[in-house]
Amino acid sequence: MVKAAPRRRFILVALAWLASAGGAVAAEIRVVSSGGFTAAYDSLIAEFERRSGHTLVSSYGASMGNAPDAIPQRLARGEPLDVMILAAPALDGFIREGKAVEGSRVDLAASRIGFAVRAGAPKPDIGSVEAVRRALLEAPSIAYSASASGVYFSTEMVQRLGIADQVLPKARRILSERVGTVVARGDAELGLQQLSELLPIQGIDLVGPLPPELQRVTLFSAGIAAGAREPEAARDLIRFLSSPAAAAAISATGLDPVR
Repeated sequence: MVKAAPRRRFILVALAWLASAGGAVAAEIRVVSSGGFTAAYDSLIAEFERRSGHTLVSSYGASMGNAPDAIPQRLARGEPLDVMILAAPALDGFIREGKAVEGSRVDLAASRIGFAVRAGAPKPDIGSVEAVRRALLEAPSIAYSASASGVYFSTEMVQRLGIADQVLPKARRILSERVGTVVARGDAELGLQQLSELLPIQGIDLVGPLPPELQRVTLFSAGIAAGAREPEAARDLIRFLSSPAAAAAISATGLDPVR
């Protein structure tokens, strides 16, 4: 009996160490990604989980706006999160508001805006500023996103082109759905969204990116949510998404990795 006590203590210590080590290795990271980075993120989940031993619990929503699944609405409801991936200006706003950790922002990719039409439909010329103006005026209906690209389109681009009064009444802001999906089923003739959000959609043809004079490049960045339960594991994920190991998958979705 006297000899058994040290052995029992050794077993209990070993079990406690294994439990703590297992908890550190197998963290559950709650992530929300906005649409522009979704295809890249989804393509990298399995590799990150394999390398790290962590598990990702994923949700999706726009960087801005009032759709129920938009990231601002998730935060307003107090939805628990560890990592947010979204347009950099929106993340900066959350940092200022204390909803994301100051100093945690890491830029992941640059995204460009493009047009799409239903598969097989004629593609308008968008090779110049004047061509884009003409395409927007001639399109019977237009769909644009409720997030970064759509805000730019509806509050800046058409005003610069001098056609806001003619275009906005026939344009539809899309909530909680991809613009390409709306175009694919014929509910809009012309769709405008981040290229990385248009490319995965079946039933559409990509017309191309906006010309440089009208293009708005959006940085998509990752940050740690205030009150994150797994901040260290969150940092592991952000390091992976910004590493050379993730660059090829990011490029394949129509984004430019930030190096």
